[in-house]
Parts: sequence; structure tokens; C-alpha cells
Amino acid sequence: MENPGYRSGSFDGHHHPSDDDDDEMVDIAGATLDFSSTDDVPPLSSGGYEEYSSSSSGGGSGGAAGRMNGGGPSRLVDPLEDLVPGVGTYEDFNTIDWVREKSKDRDRHREITNKSKQSTVALLHSVSDAFSGWLLMLLVGLMSGALAGGIDIAAHWLTDMKGGVCLIGFWFNHEHCCWKSDKTTFQERDRCPQWKTWAELITGTSEGAFAYIVNYMMYIFWALLFALLAVTLVRAFAPYACGSGIPEIKTILSGFIIRGYLGKWTLIIKTITLVLAVSSGLSLGKEGPLVHVACCCANILCHLFTKYRKNEAKRREVLSAAAAVGVSVAFGAPIGGVLFSLEEVSYYFPLKTLWRSFFAALVAAFTLRSINPFGNSRLVLFYVEFHAPWHLIELAPFILLGIFGGLWGALFIRANITWCKLRKTTRLGRYPVLEVLVVAAVTAVVAFPNSYTRMSGAELISELFNDCSPLDSSQLCGYQQLSNTSSIGNSLADRPAGPGLYTALWQLSLALIFKMLITVVTFGMKVPSGLFIPSMAVGAIAGRLLGVGMEQLAYYNHDWFIFKGWCSPGADCITPGLYAMVGAAACLGGVTRMTVSLVVIMFELTGGLEYIVPLMAATMTSKWVADAFGREGIYEAHIRLNGYPFLEAKEEFDHSSLAADVMRPRRADPALAVLTQEGMTVGEVESLVENTLYSGFPVVVSQESQRLVGFILRRDLLLSIDTARKRQEGVVSSSLVVFTEHTPPQADDAPPLLRLRGIMDLSPFTVTDHTPMDITVDIFRKLGLRQCLVTHNGRLLGIITKKDILKHMAQISNRDPDSILFN
Repeated sequence: MENPGYRSGSFDGHHHPSDDDDDEMVDIAGATLDFSSTDDVPPLSSGGYEEYSSSSSGGGSGGAAGRMNGGGPSRLVDPLEDLVPGVGTYEDFNTIDWVREKSKDRDRHREITNKSKQSTVALLHSVSDAFSGWLLMLLVGLMSGALAGGIDIAAHWLTDMKGGVCLIGFWFNHEHCCWKSDKTTFQERDRCPQWKTWAELITGTSEGAFAYIVNYMMYIFWALLFALLAVTLVRAFAPYACGSGIPEIKTILSGFIIRGYLGKWTLIIKTITLVLAVSSGLSLGKEGPLVHVACCCANILCHLFTKYRKNEAKRREVLSAAAAVGVSVAFGAPIGGVLFSLEEVSYYFPLKTLWRSFFAALVAAFTLRSINPFGNSRLVLFYVEFHAPWHLIELAPFILLGIFGGLWGALFIRANITWCKLRKTTRLGRYPVLEVLVVAAVTAVVAFPNSYTRMSGAELISELFNDCSPLDSSQLCGYQQLSNTSSIGNSLADRPAGPGLYTALWQLSLALIFKMLITVVTFGMKVPSGLFIPSMAVGAIAGRLLGVGMEQLAYYNHDWFIFKGWCSPGADCITPGLYAMVGAAACLGGVTRMTVSLVVIMFELTGGLEYIVPLMAATMTSKWVADAFGREGIYEAHIRLNGYPFLEAKEEFDHSSLAADVMRPRRADPALAVLTQEGMTVGEVESLVENTLYSGFPVVVSQESQRLVGFILRRDLLLSIDTARKRQEGVVSSSLVVFTEHTPPQADDAPPLLRLRGIMDLSPFTVTDHTPMDITVDIFRKLGLRQCLVTHNGRLLGIITKKDILKHMAQISNRDPDSILFN
């Protein structure tokens, strides 16, 4: 298990996970990050020194004696009574041991349950321990909901500031500014005396070419200013705040440790810069980053509860629930959020986590509803109310939208990954600030002349989902007014397209091309950037164009056999807004490969419960089409691009190799570095550790027999030796290190020996050399293993780590095996 984090056999400075000696430069998501600065909390290490008990070995050490003692009269050091600082914790960029963490939690729970029968105080402690998970979920929901509401309000205000300012209070956005006005007409609902455009403030008029140029320049100025602030804050204070965050969250939930990724600085900077990035007009959304924000909240709040602070597996259950909270507050879709966490993000999702995710998503949605950031007393982002039912014949265009979504998803993933590789391997990656400013400038210059690209992504999607009513003044409702047009309630009969609609369709076509191109280079820049809204915008534009085309086809050809019987003249047959909704789902499904959660999010998002079948048809079609070009979604592609050690559950392993083909050492390699259960001195152990870069060592009976006894982690070994040298008299380099249950005989003048059986995993997972690799990969996936030892008739042959498996899978897929960066 190669671990570049370990360079020296000395353990000075390794007590604290956030010591300043951990200063190597590590490249994540394309950014070179310096870890010399300490974070406020070690977010994904165990938060301080962990109390070590005998149960910390992988379920097998049970009540094994854990003494480090000597033969002389010196004081005995017992890890059960004297805490060995840091034993059981993990270094940065390492994978947690799921089996050991779950074993520790079971033992902790068993101990609390047994004590609860002895006294009332212990019983109350047991009750509070059981209740702590629900209390933590309540706090995560409240904090995430409040932050999401603030982000929504601030982003709306800053987005409107690019167009003008409110005279009665600069803190009002355009809509709120005009609420109190009694001079607003229905046709010009966005115009009121209290709201002034920048041209009106500077030139005194809103008409003419000069006023247009002033507004144009001010739009570009604000866009560049917001983008510059966003990228500068990310670079200066929290490099981890860039990007979506979902690929890293998936990797963290699978057991990987990225210290600082969920810290308070990341939370603060991501919250601020997300508002700035969205307001700058860049083709990105806030939905993905809100998952990161919610996980930061959860990780920080975990430090209030010992049960979650000291157990990495338990903490990841909370982070899974927080991912559900993030989607819940992003879309106002609590059930969709729970399903998103289950389907797309989580690695380990027990039933208890499902219930707690549901509760946390409920609390977050309630908090967001109380804040009412959209000002419409609705929780959902794009509420729609379609009046005409869909017909079976329309499944054909819906499936066509699914095909478009799948093709767009596959094309987008390939183009974006190619661009990100270019960014990582060329000089482009050295100038992230310049890249953001150039993309922001191009976006602003091209977007302003077109009203559909000038508005924010959420506004655009809302406009495209809208069904035309008799009083609607939108260009998309620019139909010819016929004297015999009938209407039922708010529903209008199909009408021929007018000049306004043709203009809107041209603008939408240009907007579609622009969005498709600019999103490719925007996603992955060094600012917070989500992909949900841009993908939905592309699909919604395509859907609206197809919907209007179908509507006009039905109007002029209602006697065709496909329209006969259900689309008579004067009826409201086709709803273009429905096509936009289906197209949005198809494109988002093609990019992310979500299915069940996406459909639920879409009908929660729009309130369109009646349209589940069209959504399901389009989403499933887009997944099938996109999978034909590659099974990876955008998040899996970015995980692979960044070399994270993530075993994708959806990826099939269909190669016929055996464990012996993958294990190390290979035939040409030096022998496996092992410890013997007795006979090695402290100096020999320290020399072995200093001269190797492995994260752990098998323990065998002897070098000759190679019979396996157990497995010990490098970190635990170094910590225990270092602690024994400081706290136990007489321990020197010539002291014997033993892992046996019984103390071997020693000469009277020999230095005291060091017993480390208590920190050894007595039941490491093993496979034989003839075990098929598909079974071995399944074991790694389902148990979350860090490593597995390979034996033949009980004799140790080698070791397989998660990194070895990922390298092997990369090789058989004709990819670069050295792209797997970390252990």
C-alpha cells in the first residue's frame, strides 16, 4: 500500500492530523493545493485523539491483551487505560477501514446498553446517545435551509443589480422594488418608477443607442467584477470551494479522506462565492454546490457529538443524509433529495440513514419555506400548471427528446473531460483567474443582446416551462390573435404563430447553441459551479422548440390520422411548456445518468404529478442512448479524471483474472515487507517503516513459515512505539517487539520488550490466490475494504489494495494506470 504521505520512520510531528509538516502539494480537481495551512477542524479525520480499545482491530481482536510492557519494574502502558493518542485515526488522502469503524461503533453501543441497566444516569446517557442522531439531523436541516434561503435571496439581488438599482433601497431586487408601486401595468410589470436602469441613472433616459450601450457596459462590468471576486476568494482562502463538489462528496462517502474539504473555511467561501458566481451570469447553477454546502454543515456539526466525531463510518451516514438535504433545499424537492442521495451519491446507505435523510430533508424544506426566498409562498422552484392532458401519440416526440438528451449528455461529458484534461496538462491551468475572467467576459458579451441568455438560468427555465394564458405578455406567447379563439379557464386553444413567437424561436435557437458551447468550458473552472440548471436549460430550450413545432403541426394539420379523434379545431391539444419540462429532464438525465431520483425531483420541482409517464419515458431513453456511448455520468468521469480511489458500483468487472494476477509483490518485485510476531527489535521495525512507503504491514509467524497472524497499520505502529518510548522506561532500539499473546522468555539483562498485540487486526480479510477478481472486487465494494491479503494454504503470498484494483481496471480498459493518484 504505497502512501506518499509517509516519508520518515520518525513519528515526531505526527500526533496532530493538522500539523504543519504535512506540506506536500497535492493536485485535486485540477488545482494545486498547499496543505501547510491548518484547518480549523480536521474535517475528515477523527477530530482529535481517538480513544483506542481492543475492538479497533477489524472485529477480531476482541478482548486481546493490549499491554505494552517490559520485563523490568517499569510502569506498564495499557492502551485500555492509558490513551495512545491518534491510534485508530487516519492520515490525509487515505481510505478508512469500514469494518474496523463499524466494529468500534458496535462495541461502543454494546457498552452503553450494558451500562444503562446499572444506573439512571447511564440510562439517560443511553437515551441521549440514541437521540443524538435525530438532533444532529434537525440542526443540519435548519442550518442548510437557512443558508440556502440566504443564497437564493442574495443571488437574485445581485443578478438584478447588473441591470439597475432600486431607489427606495439598494438592497431590494427588481421584483421586490416594484411590489409597492401603484404605477406598474400588467403588460409592463417589470417597469416601475422606483427601479432605475443604469442608463437612466447615468444618462437620464432608457431609450436610444447610447442608453443601450451604457446598460451593455454596466452588465459586462458587474459580470466581470462578480466573477473576479469569486475566483479570487476561492484561490486565496479555500481552493476546495471550486467546482460542483459532488464528485469529491461521492469519493468521501466511499471512505476516502480529504482533510479540509468539508471545513468551515470551505463552507464560508463556497457560500459567498456561489452567490457571486451565479450572479455573474456564467452558465452554471447553484444546485450541485448546495450539496457541498450541506455536507460542510453536517461535518462541522458532527463535532458537537462524540459518536460522530470519533467514528468515520458514522460520520459518513450523516454526510449521506446531508447530500439529500442539499438537493432538498436546492430544488424544494425533499423526497427527490433522499432518492438522489440513495441513487447517485451514497456508498453505504442503511435503512436508518434513509429515515434520517427523510427527516433532515423535511426540516430543511420547512426552513426554506419559512424564509420564502422566491417570494411566491411556494417551495418549488418552477411551479407549473398545465391544463391540457398529454396524449399517447405524444410519447413519440417525448422519446425523441430523450434521444436528444442522451446524445447531448454523451457529447457534453466527452467535450468537458477533454477540456478539463487540456486545462490540467497545458499552460491554461496555470491561469485560473484569467480563464474565469475570459469566460465571464465572453458570456456577458454574447448573452446581453439575447433576452433569453441575459436572464438567469432559473428564470429562463421558468419562462420555458410556462403555459401561455390569455393575459401573458411573454414573447413566447406571441401568437396571432383570432376573433374566434376560445378559452377554457386559463387554457387557450392552439393558434397560429405570430411575429413575436418567430422572433422568440430564433432567439431560443441561438441561445441553445450558445448554452451548449459555453457550458462545456464553464463547468470545472475555479469557481463554484453546478450542472443541473445549465443542463436543464439546454433541454428546456430544445423541448420548447419541439413543442411549438408540434403545436403548429397540429394546428395546420388537425385532419392527419395522428391528430384525429383527440385534436379538433379550436382545442388546446399541445402544451409546449410540457415539452420543455420533458426536455429538461432528458438532458439532465443524459449528463448525470440519474433516473428514479430525477423523475421525482422533476415532478416535485414543477408540481406536474400528471406528467410522470412522459418524464419516465424521456429519462429512461436518455440514459439508454447516453450509455451506448459510455456508462460514466459526468460525476464518475470527473472522479476518474482526478484519479480518486472510487470503486464505481455501476461498473461491471468482466475480466477473467485471478487475485494472484493483481496482488503485489509481482514476480519481478522484491519480497513483501512483513513483521514477525516475535524476534524483531524496535530499531528493526523503525528501519523497515523508514525504508518503505507502505500504509500497513502483515504480521507473520516467521520469515520462513510466512504463516499469517494479522495486520497492523503503519500509523498505529509508529504512534504506539513513539508513545512507549516516552511513557515506558527502558524501551530502546534493542527492545523486542512482540505480537504474541504470551510473553516469550528473556535474559535478565535484556531491555523491556514492547507488546503490540492490542493494536493488531487479528482477523484481516484474506482471499486465496485462485479467487476470481470479480469476486474480490465485489468484496471490496460491499465491505469497503482498504486492503485484502492473499494466501495459499494459510501462507502469505501478497496483498491487494483498492489502488491495485483500480490500476488493474484502468489497464484492462486501456487507460493510464498511473492516473490513480492516491491510496
